[in-house]
Amino acid sequence: MSLPPGLLPEGLRDRLPPEAGAAARLLRAVYDTAHAHGYDRVAPPMAEFEEGLVGRLRPDGVQDLLRVVDPLSQRTLALRPDITAQIGRIAATRLAHRARPLRLSYGGQILKLRATQLRPERELLQAGAELIGSDGVAAAIEVIAMAVEALEIAGVEKITVDLTLPDLVPTLAADTFPLAEDKIDAVRSELDEKDAGAIRALGADAYLPLIHAAGPVAAALEKMRTIDAGGALATRLDGIEQIAAAISERATVTLDPTERHGFEYQSWLGFSLFGGGISGEIGRGGSYSIAHDGGGEEPAFGVSLYLDPLVDAGLGRSESECIFLPFGTDTAIGAQLRAEGWRTVAALAEGETATSPACTHIWNGKPVRLA
Repeated sequence: MSLPPGLLPEGLRDRLPPEAGAAARLLRAVYDTAHAHGYDRVAPPMAEFEEGLVGRLRPDGVQDLLRVVDPLSQRTLALRPDITAQIGRIAATRLAHRARPLRLSYGGQILKLRATQLRPERELLQAGAELIGSDGVAAAIEVIAMAVEALEIAGVEKITVDLTLPDLVPTLAADTFPLAEDKIDAVRSELDEKDAGAIRALGADAYLPLIHAAGPVAAALEKMRTIDAGGALATRLDGIEQIAAAISERATVTLDPTERHGFEYQSWLGFSLFGGGISGEIGRGGSYSIAHDGGGEEPAFGVSLYLDPLVDAGLGRSESECIFLPFGTDTAIGAQLRAEGWRTVAALAEGETATSPACTHIWNGKPVRLA
């Protein structure tokens, strides 16, 4: 049985006008913002050898791998479900000799084995930036503020930055609220689920107040400082206060200290980005470590932005007006109009009319609006 013409695999789609153009403009907004902040663009390939990519992906990313056999090398290749891992490989190998901190930006398509309920598409557009060689407060402020700036330029309004502390439970378990080693992961999971009953069943009642220490950053920090009477989290909380102060005029800042899903490989800080009127996350990032093949690790702080929700929300559409140039119009006129910001559609034959729905004007010695 032959496939219907134009049928695509489940979760894949064609981006048509005007969405395809919007996606390109949004990607350009991220590139330009990162470039202005000193981030050099890199472009890793769509596929890599599976064994190399798996070693740098977080556990849930490995489950997203779509694999194929390379007919040339006879080795298994994996199509990337995330670009961040590739940036880590580049930094640890080809750019290992470059001075730190190293600033890199990227953008491109990723492909996941399975879609999610929130995003039925399997092919997504990801862009971002990684600051390699530092994961402190200054690095966090630079990356988060840059991400907020890029989203503002893209047209996102009412941006929210939701901060979290991925290593919260191990840090407290080491001294403040001692926990047996075999209970740490279970307590982290139940705090993530906000399951008070399960936490009590684990004998971890001391961790229950953390469930309620979420909300606007000022109030959440006040609760966290009360809980952290021993001061084990003092430097982290001070850092969050500095980050919030740096970006609070441009975004709403909240803190959910026990949020962990998707932050399994982050260290002291993770964050998610949301926009007004846009469903779900539009970005996430945080602090992490990059492993070097010869041994050792180096700190890094990065952000990934997900541009498909922005396209779906109608952002990135071109506001430039289009003018139809009748057959025989001097090419110099078209060049001048384009220099002024117009889009031009030139007739290719005599008698051709302005049938393009994109055209709002026609050239008649001057721009004349079409009825």
